Amino acid sequence: MAFDIKKSVDIIEAMENYIAKVRPRPEIRNQLDIGYEIQDQSVILHEIRPVWKNPNELRTSGYAKATFVHDKNIWKIFWQRADLKWHSYTPQPTVGQLSDFLKIVDEDKHHCFKG
Repeated sequence: MAFDIKKSVDIIEAMENYIAKVRPRPEIRNQLDIGYEIQDQSVILHEIRPVWKNPNELRTSGYAKATFVHDKNIWKIFWQRADLKWHSYTPQPTVGQLSDFLKIVDEDKHHCFKG
């Protein structure tokens, strides 16, 4: 089930504000940028970089994901390991608000999200 309109607007607003705060300087964005996407019940943060062998092609790599569990009204937190699979963020697997997820990603105390 997709997000309802109000929830979608709230998510987009929160994510646009977050991305505006964490994006690299404009002069290096062609080498490294940060973005997000909404897939079903999940919000995924990703890096955008040129492909090493073909700088004209961009590669998107997810590094943090929050999935909304509607019946429990929580967000599950995931990080992507070297195996390219999403794993539960065991230090704090759930939060109540999307903003709490973004704070955890920003702090990255366990170096899971940004290395």
